[in-house]
Amino acid sequence: MLKRIYPKQYGSSSAVSNVSAIAFAGTVLGQLAFGYTSDHWSRKNSLLVSTIILILFAILGAASWGAGGAEDVYGMLAALTAYRFLVGVGIGGEYPAGSVACAESTGELKEGHRNRWFIMFTDFQIDFGFVVSALVAMILVLITGEEPSQLNTAWRVGLGLGAIPPLSLLYLRVKLKEPEEFNRETMKHTRTPWLLVIKFYGPRLFIVSLIWFIYDFSSYSFTLYSSDWIATILGNDTALWKSFGFSVVVNLFYLPGSLAGAFISDWIGPKACLAYFVFAQGIVGFLMAGLYPILDTPKNVGGFIVIFGVFLALGEVGPGDNIGLIASKTCSTAIRGQYYGFAAAVGKIGAFVGTYVFPLIQASAGGEGTTFGGQAPVYTSSALCIFSAFLAFFFLPTINQDTITAEDLRFREYLEAHGWDTRQMGIKKLDSEIEH
Repeated sequence: MLKRIYPKQYGSSSAVSNVSAIAFAGTVLGQLAFGYTSDHWSRKNSLLVSTIILILFAILGAASWGAGGAEDVYGMLAALTAYRFLVGVGIGGEYPAGSVACAESTGELKEGHRNRWFIMFTDFQIDFGFVVSALVAMILVLITGEEPSQLNTAWRVGLGLGAIPPLSLLYLRVKLKEPEEFNRETMKHTRTPWLLVIKFYGPRLFIVSLIWFIYDFSSYSFTLYSSDWIATILGNDTALWKSFGFSVVVNLFYLPGSLAGAFISDWIGPKACLAYFVFAQGIVGFLMAGLYPILDTPKNVGGFIVIFGVFLALGEVGPGDNIGLIASKTCSTAIRGQYYGFAAAVGKIGAFVGTYVFPLIQASAGGEGTTFGGQAPVYTSSALCIFSAFLAFFFLPTINQDTITAEDLRFREYLEAHGWDTRQMGIKKLDSEIEH
């Protein structure tokens, strides 16, 4: 929308990259900061703070205004960029605090169903948000119209509506209790033995982070530019609401992929699910790139959407559903927030890098309007999918239904074998010392 309202100030300047990608930078900061607080302070309180940040800065973003008034477009864009960064910080807090607490709570569920519920309350909700956000944008444009002054209302209302989901969760999060695993395994009352932690989990964290980097590098970049690709195929004169409408259709493919992956992850395990389906995604990607000259026409836009949608769906069955699950279950509860936060932050760095690298790939291949310029990013992403499958199959551990409990015991045994007193762990430590 901003491209249409401010074609010179926004569309032909660095603002288009800044506003689109700055939330990723904020998310990285939030993931790292809240990863630390969720381990050393509280899962519940970290999640509550991130929720308040989301509400506050979503509202402020909708009310972005330049210091020079209505005519100060660059000032408004600078304010919007700042608020989007802070919204990203709040989003980042959801990863280590919310997802980690969710993973720990699944231990109370029936064995054989734990992975699916983690996925349904994490990745599936994110994918559902993609669909709803594109649908809301389409509806707002239909309501307001597509003149610049009308779109100015649409984008502000759209950003303001983003405060409603976290606001609806605020009361529930106030009443939330700390997971039992956190109460039992936390190191919040002692100094974390980082040298032992890095020796024990460093190689595993590197592989998890690399797979997450690759997935976000491709997935978020494709999502960010998919509406532009669709608009290019449909033509520059196509109504904006139609472009958003096709984005809704594309994003809908995430949902069956995420839903199927939730069950498959329980049936064959997260490692196999990720490896097999990201490999299949790479194959479909190569097919899509090869057919791009045929698909890159208005009459075949339906075929483009279907193949691109299948490509996205396979990504959800594989890494989309399972990389967060793997990150949350391949380490001990004591350092899970920081482990997960670091891996997720590396992933978001991949997304941030991808938003800049993909246009460069297109430009070096001939430009956005050329056939090879459209194929090159898809070839790149597909090759990275195959590489991710290799990493997952050969370097990730097998994850069972009781992995969280087993991993806690394994980590305790390792610490004790290296002379670290595990009696320091647990939220009851200080109380027991006072009693004795």
